[in-house]
Amino acid sequence: MTARAQFLDHEPPAARVTIVDVAGIGLIADLSGALFWEEQSLLVVSDLHLEKGSSFAARGVLLPPFDTVATLGRLAAAIARHDPRMVIALGDSFHDRAAHDRLSAPDRDAIAALQVRRDWIWISGNHDPALPPDLGGVVASEVAIGPIVFRHEPTGAAGEIAGHLHPKARVSTRGRSMERRCFASDGERAVMPAFGAYTGGLSIRDAAFAKIFRMPGFMAHVLGDVRLHAIAASRCY
Repeated sequence: MTARAQFLDHEPPAARVTIVDVAGIGLIADLSGALFWEEQSLLVVSDLHLEKGSSFAARGVLLPPFDTVATLGRLAAAIARHDPRMVIALGDSFHDRAAHDRLSAPDRDAIAALQVRRDWIWISGNHDPALPPDLGGVVASEVAIGPIVFRHEPTGAAGEIAGHLHPKARVSTRGRSMERRCFASDGERAVMPAFGAYTGGLSIRDAAFAKIFRMPGFMAHVLGDVRLHAIAASRCY
């Protein structure tokens, strides 16, 4: 098995650590849906889709307007756990081209507070291809660090960590079906789950994943209640 899920069973369940390998680099998969590269002190998140609620409201679809607060709160908790030196947001951080203009003052302050003492990189996505400079941090189309390339849309290249597809897995457990977000990885490349509170997902059995993971043995690292579960994609449906 090229991708591995390593559970430290001598620790209590809530403290178990899942390691996802990408091109020889072991990254800690956080239960929130973030990845942490400890040697680089780098936290990666994908597809925050901030202000999705307000985007839908503008089109007459009323959703509770709390997605940005919830998403930033989860991001703040992940940052507090790992205290990274650098944060990379892998594109579609904002749900549409004008979403950053709809941020409330408190939400802008929350983003600024998360950036203090950290390098912060916004990767441009298909939903937010032109991010303004007043958000703090820097904007890039992709970033390469060692053998890893961080980009928004996956190409299937070795060493790639991408987002965009919002992978999810449906599994059966104890006689019932559950659908959860997941990391998808085959040890050479990975697609991250969407981090945003209102983001949906695409089944890892969809043909889009077959184009990225050309071998059938890739894994779904499924976000559970207290830990991640490594399940062969072929066992999901």
